[in-house]
Amino acid sequence: RMLGSVEPHAGLLTTPPDGQLLYKIMSVENLLRSIIGNYLHFNRIDSYTDFPNSDPNDGRQLPKDQDGNTCVRFKKASDGDPDFSAANYYDQSRARTYACCFSLDNSDFIWKNYANGSVRGKVCVVFGFGELRTTINQMLQNAALEYNRNRCRQIFSVNYGIVEYVEWDSHQANTEHLPNPIKYTYLKNNKFSDEKELRICLSTIGIGQFALKDGSTIKFPPSLQLAFDFRTAIADCTIKQILYAPD
Repeated sequence: RMLGSVEPHAGLLTTPPDGQLLYKIMSVENLLRSIIGNYLHFNRIDSYTDFPNSDPNDGRQLPKDQDGNTCVRFKKASDGDPDFSAANYYDQSRARTYACCFSLDNSDFIWKNYANGSVRGKVCVVFGFGELRTTINQMLQNAALEYNRNRCRQIFSVNYGIVEYVEWDSHQANTEHLPNPIKYTYLKNNKFSDEKELRICLSTIGIGQFALKDGSTIKFPPSLQLAFDFRTAIADCTIKQILYAPD
Protein backbone atom coordinates (compact mmCIF):
# COMPACT_ATOMS: atom_id res chain seq x y z
CA ARG A 1 0.00 0.00 0.00
CA MET A 2 2.86 2.31 -0.83
CA LEU A 3 1.39 5.67 -1.85
CA GLY A 4 3.02 8.47 -3.78
CA SER A 5 4.21 11.66 -2.13
CA VAL A 6 5.46 15.13 -3.06
CA GLU A 7 9.24 15.64 -3.35
CA PRO A 8 10.30 12.88 -0.91
CA HIS A 9 13.88 13.00 -2.25
CA ALA A 10 14.32 16.77 -2.50
CA GLY A 11 17.34 16.59 -0.19
CA LEU A 12 19.19 14.37 -2.67
CA LEU A 13 18.62 16.60 -5.71
CA THR A 14 19.63 20.05 -6.92
CA THR A 15 16.91 22.45 -8.00
CA PRO A 16 17.16 25.93 -9.51
CA PRO A 17 15.63 29.05 -7.93
CA ASP A 18 11.89 29.51 -8.39
CA GLY A 19 12.50 32.28 -10.95
CA GLN A 20 14.35 29.95 -13.33
CA LEU A 21 12.79 29.63 -16.79
CA LEU A 22 12.43 26.15 -18.29
CA TYR A 23 12.42 25.56 -22.03
CA LYS A 24 10.61 22.65 -23.65
CA ILE A 25 10.80 22.10 -27.41
CA MET A 26 7.64 20.48 -28.78
CA SER A 27 6.27 19.75 -32.21
CA VAL A 28 3.19 21.81 -32.99
CA GLU A 29 1.20 18.58 -33.23
CA ASN A 30 2.25 17.40 -29.77
CA LEU A 31 1.57 20.80 -28.24
CA LEU A 32 -1.94 20.85 -29.68
CA ARG A 33 -2.59 17.29 -28.45
CA SER A 34 -1.38 18.27 -24.98
CA ILE A 35 -3.58 21.38 -24.88
CA ILE A 36 -6.67 19.51 -26.07
CA GLY A 37 -6.01 16.54 -23.78
CA ASN A 38 -4.95 18.65 -20.76
CA TYR A 39 -1.76 16.71 -19.99
CA LEU A 40 2.00 16.77 -19.70
CA HIS A 41 3.64 13.81 -21.39
CA PHE A 42 6.08 11.65 -19.39
CA ASN A 43 8.28 8.92 -20.89
CA ARG A 44 9.46 5.88 -18.96
CA ILE A 45 13.18 6.50 -18.62
CA ASP A 46 14.22 3.08 -19.94
CA SER A 47 12.39 3.74 -23.22
CA TYR A 48 14.40 6.68 -24.63
CA THR A 49 15.56 4.76 -27.68
CA ASP A 50 13.20 5.93 -30.41
CA PHE A 51 14.83 9.13 -31.64
CA PRO A 52 18.34 10.22 -32.80
CA ASN A 53 20.82 11.10 -30.05
CA SER A 54 18.62 9.58 -27.34
CA ASP A 55 20.29 8.05 -24.30
CA PRO A 56 19.72 4.27 -24.06
CA ASN A 57 21.35 4.33 -20.59
CA ASP A 58 19.00 6.93 -19.16
CA GLY A 59 18.42 6.06 -15.48
CA ARG A 60 20.56 2.92 -15.68
CA GLN A 61 23.02 1.85 -12.99
CA LEU A 62 26.54 3.07 -13.67
CA PRO A 63 28.88 0.42 -15.15
CA LYS A 64 31.22 0.75 -12.15
CA ASP A 65 28.29 0.11 -9.77
CA GLN A 66 26.93 -2.98 -11.50
CA ASP A 67 29.08 -5.68 -9.87
CA GLY A 68 28.68 -4.30 -6.34
CA ASN A 69 24.93 -3.89 -6.73
CA THR A 70 24.60 -7.43 -8.07
CA CYS A 71 26.34 -8.87 -5.00
CA VAL A 72 23.88 -7.32 -2.53
CA ARG A 73 20.82 -9.35 -1.59
CA PHE A 74 17.77 -8.41 0.46
CA LYS A 75 17.28 -9.95 3.91
CA LYS A 76 13.74 -10.89 2.91
CA ALA A 77 13.56 -12.05 -0.69
CA SER A 78 11.44 -9.85 -2.97
CA ASP A 79 8.60 -11.69 -4.71
CA GLY A 80 9.90 -14.93 -3.20
CA ASP A 81 13.12 -14.77 -5.22
CA PRO A 82 16.21 -15.33 -3.05
CA ASP A 83 18.42 -14.09 -5.91
CA PHE A 84 16.70 -10.70 -6.11
CA SER A 85 19.61 -8.27 -5.79
CA ALA A 86 20.07 -4.54 -5.41
CA ALA A 87 20.83 -4.50 -9.13
CA ASN A 88 17.43 -6.07 -9.81
CA TYR A 89 15.86 -3.47 -7.53
CA TYR A 90 17.47 -0.62 -9.47
CA ASP A 91 16.42 -2.11 -12.81
CA GLN A 92 12.83 -2.50 -11.64
CA SER A 93 12.80 1.03 -10.20
CA ARG A 94 14.04 2.33 -13.56
CA ALA A 95 11.21 0.52 -15.33
CA ARG A 96 8.73 2.32 -13.03
CA THR A 97 10.14 5.83 -13.37
CA TYR A 98 8.89 8.46 -15.81
CA ALA A 99 10.37 11.82 -16.77
CA CYS A 100 9.26 15.06 -18.36
CA CYS A 101 12.35 16.93 -19.54
CA PHE A 102 13.17 20.61 -19.91
CA SER A 103 16.28 22.67 -20.59
CA LEU A 104 17.62 25.45 -18.40
CA ASP A 105 18.80 27.29 -21.55
CA ASN A 106 17.07 28.43 -24.71
CA SER A 107 19.99 27.17 -26.78
CA ASP A 108 20.68 26.39 -30.42
CA PHE A 109 21.30 22.82 -29.27
CA ILE A 110 17.74 22.18 -28.12
CA TRP A 111 16.22 23.78 -31.22
CA LYS A 112 18.41 21.62 -33.45
CA ASN A 113 17.99 18.29 -31.68
CA TYR A 114 14.40 18.07 -30.42
CA ALA A 115 10.95 17.70 -32.03
CA ASN A 116 12.34 17.14 -35.51
CA GLY A 117 10.34 15.65 -38.37
CA SER A 118 7.16 17.57 -37.68
CA VAL A 119 5.05 18.62 -40.66
CA ARG A 120 3.86 21.74 -38.85
CA GLY A 121 7.16 22.73 -37.27
CA LYS A 122 8.20 23.17 -33.66
CA VAL A 123 7.78 25.64 -30.82
CA CYS A 124 9.36 26.22 -27.42
CA VAL A 125 7.06 26.38 -24.41
CA VAL A 126 8.63 28.51 -21.66
CA PHE A 127 7.61 27.61 -18.10
CA GLY A 128 8.37 29.30 -14.81
CA PHE A 129 9.95 26.64 -12.61
CA GLY A 130 8.44 27.83 -9.34
CA GLU A 131 4.94 28.12 -10.77
CA LEU A 132 5.14 24.75 -12.54
CA ARG A 133 6.39 23.03 -9.39
CA THR A 134 3.58 24.54 -7.30
CA THR A 135 0.92 23.58 -9.85
CA ILE A 136 2.03 19.96 -10.11
CA ASN A 137 2.55 19.52 -6.37
CA GLN A 138 -0.90 20.88 -5.54
CA MET A 139 -2.52 18.66 -8.15
CA LEU A 140 -0.75 15.48 -7.00
CA GLN A 141 -1.72 15.96 -3.37
CA ASN A 142 -5.30 15.10 -4.33
CA ALA A 143 -4.72 13.02 -7.44
CA ALA A 144 -5.84 9.53 -8.37
CA LEU A 145 -4.30 7.11 -10.85
CA GLU A 146 -6.34 5.75 -13.74
CA TYR A 147 -5.15 2.46 -15.17
CA ASN A 148 -7.13 0.61 -17.86
CA ARG A 149 -10.22 2.54 -16.73
CA ASN A 150 -9.65 1.47 -13.14
CA ARG A 151 -9.36 4.25 -10.57
CA CYS A 152 -6.42 3.35 -8.30
CA ARG A 153 -4.47 4.72 -5.40
CA GLN A 154 -1.88 7.26 -6.50
CA ILE A 155 1.44 5.37 -6.25
CA PHE A 156 3.80 7.86 -7.96
CA SER A 157 6.03 10.30 -6.10
CA VAL A 158 7.14 13.49 -7.84
CA ASN A 159 10.66 14.93 -7.69
CA TYR A 160 12.45 17.79 -9.44
CA GLY A 161 16.16 18.08 -10.14
CA ILE A 162 18.93 19.27 -12.41
CA VAL A 163 20.69 16.39 -14.16
CA GLU A 164 24.32 15.79 -13.16
CA TYR A 165 26.61 14.87 -16.06
CA VAL A 166 29.45 12.46 -15.27
CA GLU A 167 32.16 10.35 -16.91
CA TRP A 168 29.85 7.44 -17.53
CA ASP A 169 32.39 4.61 -17.67
CA SER A 170 34.46 5.68 -14.65
CA HIS A 171 32.05 7.36 -12.24
CA GLN A 172 30.90 5.34 -9.23
CA ALA A 173 27.93 6.15 -6.98
CA ASN A 174 27.96 3.16 -4.59
CA THR A 175 31.41 3.63 -3.03
CA GLU A 176 30.21 4.26 0.55
CA HIS A 177 26.65 2.92 0.48
CA LEU A 178 23.98 1.91 -1.99
CA PRO A 179 22.43 5.04 -3.52
CA ASN A 180 18.74 5.78 -3.57
CA PRO A 181 17.38 4.85 -7.05
CA ILE A 182 16.54 8.52 -7.62
CA LYS A 183 20.27 9.24 -7.95
CA TYR A 184 20.52 7.14 -11.11
CA THR A 185 17.52 9.00 -12.55
CA TYR A 186 19.53 12.24 -12.37
CA LEU A 187 22.93 11.00 -13.61
CA LYS A 188 23.78 11.09 -17.32
CA ASN A 189 26.79 10.72 -19.57
CA ASN A 190 28.87 13.87 -20.08
CA LYS A 191 28.26 13.68 -23.81
CA PHE A 192 24.67 14.86 -23.16
CA SER A 193 25.74 17.90 -21.12
CA ASP A 194 24.60 20.37 -23.80
CA GLU A 195 21.04 19.45 -22.85
CA LYS A 196 21.40 21.30 -19.51
CA GLU A 197 18.42 19.31 -18.40
CA LEU A 198 16.01 19.74 -15.56
CA ARG A 199 13.65 16.84 -15.23
CA ILE A 200 10.47 16.19 -13.36
CA CYS A 201 10.17 12.53 -12.51
CA LEU A 202 7.31 10.35 -11.35
CA SER A 203 8.49 7.15 -9.73
CA THR A 204 7.35 4.38 -7.45
CA ILE A 205 9.06 1.70 -5.39
CA GLY A 206 10.99 -0.98 -7.28
CA ILE A 207 10.03 -3.93 -5.09
CA GLY A 208 6.90 -6.07 -5.25
CA GLN A 209 3.86 -5.69 -7.48
CA PHE A 210 0.85 -3.39 -7.49
CA ALA A 211 -2.36 -5.42 -7.58
CA LEU A 212 -5.80 -4.32 -8.72
CA LYS A 213 -9.04 -5.45 -7.12
CA ASP A 214 -9.51 -8.13 -9.78
CA GLY A 215 -6.14 -9.67 -8.85
CA SER A 216 -4.28 -8.49 -11.96
CA THR A 217 -1.13 -6.41 -11.57
CA ILE A 218 -0.23 -3.02 -12.99
CA LYS A 219 2.01 -3.14 -16.06
CA PHE A 220 3.94 0.08 -16.46
CA PRO A 221 3.45 1.47 -20.00
CA PRO A 222 6.19 3.27 -21.98
CA SER A 223 4.60 6.64 -21.25
CA LEU A 224 1.93 8.27 -19.13
CA GLN A 225 -0.05 11.49 -19.06
CA LEU A 226 -0.12 13.80 -16.05
CA ALA A 227 -3.17 16.06 -15.83
CA PHE A 228 -2.16 19.62 -16.69
CA ASP A 229 -4.37 22.46 -17.95
CA PHE A 230 -2.39 24.46 -20.50
CA ARG A 231 -5.04 27.19 -20.77
CA THR A 232 -4.97 27.82 -17.02
CA ALA A 233 -1.17 27.68 -17.05
CA ILE A 234 -1.08 30.42 -19.69
CA ALA A 235 -3.61 32.52 -17.79
CA ASP A 236 -1.75 32.32 -14.45
CA CYS A 237 1.71 32.76 -16.06
CA THR A 238 2.97 29.27 -15.26
CA ILE A 239 3.60 29.29 -19.02
CA LYS A 240 5.45 32.52 -19.77
CA GLN A 241 5.74 32.34 -23.55
CA ILE A 242 5.43 30.08 -26.56
CA LEU A 243 8.34 30.80 -28.92
CA TYR A 244 8.44 29.95 -32.61
CA ALA A 245 11.52 28.43 -34.21
CA PRO A 246 14.41 30.72 -35.23
CA ASP A 247 13.85 29.84 -38.90
